[in-house]
Amino acid sequence: MPAPTTKRKWYQIQWYADTDTPEERKFIIKLDALIVPYAVLAYWVKYIDQSNLNNAYVAGLKEDLGFEGNELVQLQTFYIIGAVTGQTPFFFLLTYIPLHWLIPFLDIAWGIFTLLQYRVTGYAELAAYRFLVGWFEAAFFPAMHYLFGSWYRGDEIARRGGVFYTGLSLGTLTAGLIQAGASARLDGVHGLKGWRWMYIICAIITIPIGILGYFVLPGTPDQPNLRVLTKHDVQLGASRLERAGHESHGKFKLSDLGSIFVKPQFWAIILVDVLFWNAGVHTSSGSFLLWIKSLGRYSQARINELGTIAPALGIFYTLFICFASDLVLGPAWAITVAHVWNIIGLVILVIWNVPESATWFAFSTIYASYAMSSVFHGWVNTQLRSFPSQRAFTLVLINAISQSSTAWTPLLVYPTVEAPRYPKGFAFTLGCAIALIIATHMLRLYLKRRE
Repeated sequence: MPAPTTKRKWYQIQWYADTDTPEERKFIIKLDALIVPYAVLAYWVKYIDQSNLNNAYVAGLKEDLGFEGNELVQLQTFYIIGAVTGQTPFFFLLTYIPLHWLIPFLDIAWGIFTLLQYRVTGYAELAAYRFLVGWFEAAFFPAMHYLFGSWYRGDEIARRGGVFYTGLSLGTLTAGLIQAGASARLDGVHGLKGWRWMYIICAIITIPIGILGYFVLPGTPDQPNLRVLTKHDVQLGASRLERAGHESHGKFKLSDLGSIFVKPQFWAIILVDVLFWNAGVHTSSGSFLLWIKSLGRYSQARINELGTIAPALGIFYTLFICFASDLVLGPAWAITVAHVWNIIGLVILVIWNVPESATWFAFSTIYASYAMSSVFHGWVNTQLRSFPSQRAFTLVLINAISQSSTAWTPLLVYPTVEAPRYPKGFAFTLGCAIALIIATHMLRLYLKRRE
């Protein structure tokens, strides 16, 4: 049975649980030092390599490759298709291949295909590279959350995941700064345009971080990396989770599918996750950059610099929501706070005919939509703490199903030719954000009744 927890007041915040021994607290510090910095670095480069297409598009790629229609949103869709289909093999591999091998391999592989984008000469070649970047990035996010759930209790995951998730905003921000610097200083060097240099720089950053993962990731209690952990560390980590009702061992088998699919909360979790992905699809559409470009008064470098405002604020949103979830609010109310802020900005974008300052404000709220991700996935980890094989499968499957919905919704509601206003897109995203809050509290009430 899980160890009972005592509800603390908001002013009684502390990093450790009262039940953690001094030895366990030292071990937690060691885990934090091994996992969290690498998680931030790897997610940072993942989002540099994922979001750099939008920065390249407004920095000359569109003109150099002769794009005139909806090529941008189509290329984003190729990435999503790769990310969804790439997750399928990892339904099984997460519990079979040591994570300190699997995650670095994925990182290095997507770094290679990021590099190859510097040489593209047409739409088809770029589409193929985008697909492969997506394919190799596919399992990274669920694999990292599986790693968190293998060492941390449910009430410890969101704030670690929140620090990890700042890599998303940092990556998007850095991609803009890299492109701004490449456009201003490297355009024409060795005959390469600035946007091509950006892909080279991104790969140079990505591949060494992938190699680093092999030396710092601790693996899981079932398949530990004994280069960084001792056998005593592994036993200590497993025993503290067992007290909280977590199971550390288990391989995924096809027979597990039936027990997963009959659980009502599994389908409720998928519904919440689908709404989450679509309530934030405006961030990946490039709408902010395209709106800044439409103002017609900024250089390519300045457009990319200004485009970093939204992801920079996203770092604050993510840390605030994730720490508030673990230490004060709980998952459902933290998700609610994040998306109320997202909704405020979306209402302004739906109205559109507002003062320019209001539009700047609205776009500054968009990364609040992503701030809840680690809260939600920590919630899922907690619900399946006793079933590691089901936990691995569920984390991957909900991600695959939910992300697959964004392979076609942007094509319908965020066509590039409608930029920057997107009358269908912002209204659709607003509806998803409202529905997400409702679905989250329905899930909360169901879980409360079940307990």
